[in-house]
Amino acid sequence: MNSVRELESYVCTLHDTRDQLKSHVFARSDAAFAEGDQARDRLLSPEVVRRRQSEIQQAFIRSIGGLPDAGSSLNASTTGVVRARGYVVEKVVFESSPDHYVTANLYLPDQREESSAAVLFLSGHELAAKHDPYYQRVILHFVQAGLIVLAVDPLGQGERLGFYDPAGADGPSMWGTQEHQQYGIQCHLLGDSVARYFVHDAMRAVDYLCERPEVDPARIGVTGNSGGGTQTAMMMICDERMAAAAPATFIMNRQTFMHAGGVQDAEQVWPGLSGLGYDHEDWLLAFAPKPLMVLATEYDFFPIEGTRRTVDRCKRFWEMLGRSEDIWLVTDASTHRYTDRLAEAAASFFVSQLKVKVTVGDVKLASIESQRLWCSPSGQVLRDQKGARSVLDLITDRCDQWATARARIPIESRRARMRQWMHEKVYAARKPCALNPRVIQHGDVGGLQVDYRLWWSQQGVMNSGYVFRPIAGDDDARLPLTVAVWRDGTRRLQEHWSWIRNTCESGRAVMVLNVSGVGPHEPHPIYGKPPHAYFGVMHKLADDLIWLGDSLAAMRTFDVLRCLEVIKWFDEWQHEDLRFYTAGREGLYVQFASTIDDSVRDLTAVQGVDRLADWATAKQFEEEGAMSVLLPGILQVLDLPELQELRTANLRQ
Repeated sequence: MNSVRELESYVCTLHDTRDQLKSHVFARSDAAFAEGDQARDRLLSPEVVRRRQSEIQQAFIRSIGGLPDAGSSLNASTTGVVRARGYVVEKVVFESSPDHYVTANLYLPDQREESSAAVLFLSGHELAAKHDPYYQRVILHFVQAGLIVLAVDPLGQGERLGFYDPAGADGPSMWGTQEHQQYGIQCHLLGDSVARYFVHDAMRAVDYLCERPEVDPARIGVTGNSGGGTQTAMMMICDERMAAAAPATFIMNRQTFMHAGGVQDAEQVWPGLSGLGYDHEDWLLAFAPKPLMVLATEYDFFPIEGTRRTVDRCKRFWEMLGRSEDIWLVTDASTHRYTDRLAEAAASFFVSQLKVKVTVGDVKLASIESQRLWCSPSGQVLRDQKGARSVLDLITDRCDQWATARARIPIESRRARMRQWMHEKVYAARKPCALNPRVIQHGDVGGLQVDYRLWWSQQGVMNSGYVFRPIAGDDDARLPLTVAVWRDGTRRLQEHWSWIRNTCESGRAVMVLNVSGVGPHEPHPIYGKPPHAYFGVMHKLADDLIWLGDSLAAMRTFDVLRCLEVIKWFDEWQHEDLRFYTAGREGLYVQFASTIDDSVRDLTAVQGVDRLADWATAKQFEEEGAMSVLLPGILQVLDLPELQELRTANLRQ
């Protein structure tokens, strides 16, 4: 090795480590999926099925952090009416929580029953959402059939963009999946899922339908595709008022989706449920034996094989409960879309199962120009409604509530709770093994002596690092050691070279640590996406771990603790003078480790995170690498100033 750049690109040929993190996550997930299949295979009577349904609902609601309070008034208003041939659209605004506004379009067919069946239509990831011409085309199939339809904007879409410039910029700084992902990370910090707000809004939309005199509350169905299919599935689990459901282009099997390289939006990730053995079969099972039509496309990124397997395996539950004829699968030869064929099938399904008895005309209904369906003057409710609260405001409320709850706990009890909680998160899913370190000498590089060290952090997963030391002096002398942690590890030596050289020149050795999936251990990208960006490979694997009730941050905190064992194993450095240096948010791994091991006490953090609460309530933050440092639920137990207090107390001892 002649240069720092060569060190950065070095690939150790003793062991191929790039697939280790993915293999580790997939193996654990596959085992959980198999256990889930076995648990469902043991459901052999109506009684145990009913018990499982109750368990699914309870587990789901716990997973998303519970549901927001639904006791407040909707304060619904109609801001305008648009008439078209064959139907009328009322432009509706209601409050799902106080001052948190939901925009919706209520379609009233001219030809309908006096007390009519209705369909809640939940939009997928289209910017215009409820008033998008694509979704209007789907909705009009239902209206044509004599069904009332309430089409709702989900958060981050339509008229509910949370990051729209109030001064009137041309477009949003983010929307849809990116906005959902930002909220999702902030919710995870609080032990919640952003899904809680999606399902709450949808349930409040049903409250609104039940208040309408035109609607028969006993005949309400629900449908939507993609993200709307997700919301439909959540309603199947949570809202017993749904009389029939038609989830579109969402129902699948998590195992086939995982192996296909799939990554999902934040509201589609339900913490811990895969680890408990739940999968899409359970979302269907929760609805049995009510009428259910699963809609799917055959060329979808949700693999059709998984959809067919899930529906086939669930049919026996409807049969067991005496309604074998009430579950269907309808597919279309298309990519990811609510196609006309699927919409026609869904309309016929709802007419039949909601017992619609009305004579309808054969004149095809025409859609309405999108802007005419806006419920607010500018098309953005946060801009137009004085005092309107965003989802971020609701998240901030939750953050403040947890801070207040933590402050009530005596300091000593809080520290003990902090240590116990962190220990459980970091160690619960690990499989320790012998370190079996390897050392490869690289000689003099950039005026420093360098070697590469590789060891097992846990079964199947290796970590590594470069050790740097000054060339001058006694090679056998025990130097004090500083362990460095930053993004990309040994792939970013040049960026930190001045610090490395200066630290060594001060008489210290330096170990630059590669934790799991970092540096030479970084997994291969998926679909050409940047590894650390939203929906890149690190996001995918972090999500898969969250589904298991784990996290990449907890795994990497374990890696830091295993590094301490490696240091003791080599027995080359002054144990009484161990320091840590971190740059960026990746320093959180070391801070988390300090709650468990008191030897992690001397820490210099550069450009790190001062308060997790600031991250949880920020209007915008860097997405690069965010999923890798996320430790779900941490703000229920501690924030970083409390960690600093603990380290300071340890230094005084």
